[in-house]
Amino acid sequence: MTTPSSSTGPFASTFTSNSAARTDAERSAVLADPGFGNHFTDHMFLAEWTPDAGWQDGRVVPYGPLLLDPATAVLHYAQEIFEGLKAYAHADGSVWGFRPEANAARLARSAHRLALPELPEDWFLGSIRELVTADRAWVPTGEERSLYLRPFMFASEVFLGVRPSQHVTYSVIASPAGAYFRAGLKPVDIWLSETFTRAGAGGTGAAKCGGNYAASLLPQQEAFAHGCEQVAFLDSVENRWVEELGGMNLYFVQADGSIVTPELTGSILEGITRDSIMTLARDLGHEVVERKVGIDEWRDGVASGQITEVFACGTAAVVTPVGRLAWAGGEVDSAQGEIGKVTAELRAALVDIQYGRAEDRHGWMTQLV
Repeated sequence: MTTPSSSTGPFASTFTSNSAARTDAERSAVLADPGFGNHFTDHMFLAEWTPDAGWQDGRVVPYGPLLLDPATAVLHYAQEIFEGLKAYAHADGSVWGFRPEANAARLARSAHRLALPELPEDWFLGSIRELVTADRAWVPTGEERSLYLRPFMFASEVFLGVRPSQHVTYSVIASPAGAYFRAGLKPVDIWLSETFTRAGAGGTGAAKCGGNYAASLLPQQEAFAHGCEQVAFLDSVENRWVEELGGMNLYFVQADGSIVTPELTGSILEGITRDSIMTLARDLGHEVVERKVGIDEWRDGVASGQITEVFACGTAAVVTPVGRLAWAGGEVDSAQGEIGKVTAELRAALVDIQYGRAEDRHGWMTQLV
């Protein structure tokens, strides 16, 4: 049944209930062991854009396949972007998002770089709030569990020509999520890619678009072949400066307690977790420096003890300790199988805010339901 939404947002949206929604028993079975990215809720949000009408037809509808013509532009020219954020169940039954305004701003920056229309912040916030409200029962409870939200936008015009699409579709889907690494929190092994780069100068590295991730998949396979879980990329100009992993930003804890992270150069994704970690680290008394980090500094620093911990961060994995860095000529290990003190401290500080166990001093949490 289709009804007007109860939203007070900027769009006249509608809600169509899913007549094939999972039963309580089926949903409970999924939530008992959700994994990551394996299951999806009963509904999704959709909206359309054209140059004449702007954003329109906001609606929550049953989750299901999208019908695409073979000539749909995104299939040929990869004009698409996406975001990732989580909804957290708090002890009082409310559901909160972590810095969704920052995701809205980054989606707008990505849209600009990919020649897509910018989605207003109130549309972004309204869309995730309406979907979470519709599928509130899918928000898992318990440690390390959340509802992962995936807003995305793509060129949906049926047209074979290299120009910005004149019809764009925006959607939000949701997936109940457990811990990103099923084996639990432990140091991950990293393979250094010395052949491939994730993004080039002047390219789309700072935008959250699928092409950047597609470019990381072959090097990721190379990492797996060498017994590593993730791949680290260097810059495309000098093949010297550390940029990021396939989907996470990097941090280096120094022997004096200061923390260094590669500076944003235009080819590194401006991670929201990255930015939050810098703030929390300063709250905890650490000096935080953004600058270029050479690959030799990483290798030699771990070997000499100048670098005492390395960790990665991102929405999906939160904060993850890095252990072994391997490359064709050798390896170093900054963790020796243990989670570093600073890494653990920062991770706890972040997740305690997200789950409502600690004071939100920075106003990062937004109530969704």
